[in-house]
Amino acid sequence: MGTFTKILLASICVAFIAVKWSAPSFNPESLRGARVLLTGASTGIGEQMAYHYARFGAQLVITARREKVLQQVAEKCLSLGAQKALYIAADMGSESDPEKVVDFAREKLGGLDYLVLNHIGPSPFSMWEGNVEHVRWLMKVNFFSYIQMAWKALDSLEQSKGSLVIVSSLLGKMPSPFVAPYTSTKFAVNGFFGALYHELAMRKSNVSISICTLGLIDTDSAMEKVRGVTDVPAYPATDAALNIIITGATRQPELFYPWFTHIVNLSKDWIPSATSYIIQNSYKYDP
Repeated sequence: MGTFTKILLASICVAFIAVKWSAPSFNPESLRGARVLLTGASTGIGEQMAYHYARFGAQLVITARREKVLQQVAEKCLSLGAQKALYIAADMGSESDPEKVVDFAREKLGGLDYLVLNHIGPSPFSMWEGNVEHVRWLMKVNFFSYIQMAWKALDSLEQSKGSLVIVSSLLGKMPSPFVAPYTSTKFAVNGFFGALYHELAMRKSNVSISICTLGLIDTDSAMEKVRGVTDVPAYPATDAALNIIITGATRQPELFYPWFTHIVNLSKDWIPSATSYIIQNSYKYDP
């Protein structure tokens, strides 16, 4: 191993330890009674977040498209210790449902302390073949509904000194093949809420924004798409969910999970040619 590589690796380790050491400590009691609106809560990371919030004694409104599944998740949340667990089925591709969900949560909870935006629309894991309408629809679900809900909730969060928690992806910072529609929506999310973070800080707003960048997570939908296509390791949804919650509760501006996704993201600027080669050769594809 060369001297430069050793210095680089040592620097990365020192920086990582410094960030972890200086991060604010998490007090689970801070979430007892917290009023949380959580989207995409019927399955995957969203479902796991609902259960973690429930164990912390939060008051929850959860939303997704499938009412019957939401009811089951809400019932489990109550059994785990949630002070409240209400649900509302909604289609985030509609013009009115995103705002309707925020109104419902504010009315039922008497305000909001956390708005956790986690929902995504289904998208094929394949080469893009010109379906512009799908990209337009996905942008509506994965991006426009986020900014609709954030704007609608902002006054309530301002009053409660609350937090906006945005679940994003490494694919929103680092493009990869087979996900052009999805990655475009996540780039939009990162850009918008990154800019809003600065605007709120400049206005001395009470609202914090946490943007959570996730690598590959072992949700059923993700595993179904990548099985047999890539050997990139997947990480547990329940652990990702807990890290997202802690990031929002401690008002940290950014999360990278798992931790090395931060290094992977930086590599595209440090060694762009090598990074592109690795990305393209991480997938099994026969033209």
